[in-house]
Amino acid sequence: MMKGLGGMADMAKMMKAAQEMQTKMTQLQEDLKSIMVTGQSGGGLVKATATAKGELTALDIDPSIFSAEDKEVAEDLILAAIKDAQIQAQARAKEEMGKIAESMGLPRDMDLPM
Repeated sequence: MMKGLGGMADMAKMMKAAQEMQTKMTQLQEDLKSIMVTGQSGGGLVKATATAKGELTALDIDPSIFSAEDKEVAEDLILAAIKDAQIQAQARAKEEMGKIAESMGLPRDMDLPM
């Protein structure tokens, strides 16, 4: 008889699953461009908005932080808000990747390539 057909069926399933994951990953890459996160510093005096891909899209700065004597403080607050936005973006991207992994029957915390 035809031994090994079971293996071919398993291979076909794996190929289909890989194609499905590829489609989901491509869609996720597009979705991450439209998911917005906000990082902030100074109790909300500086807010940085970015996509979940980490692209900075907006910066909102309370004018009260601008004074000649506090230039370094203002710069530090701006950098802190941008870094916070980047951290939020990474966390959101990881969360979305976990959803895809879980939907494919993989562990939620599995590191999938981005």
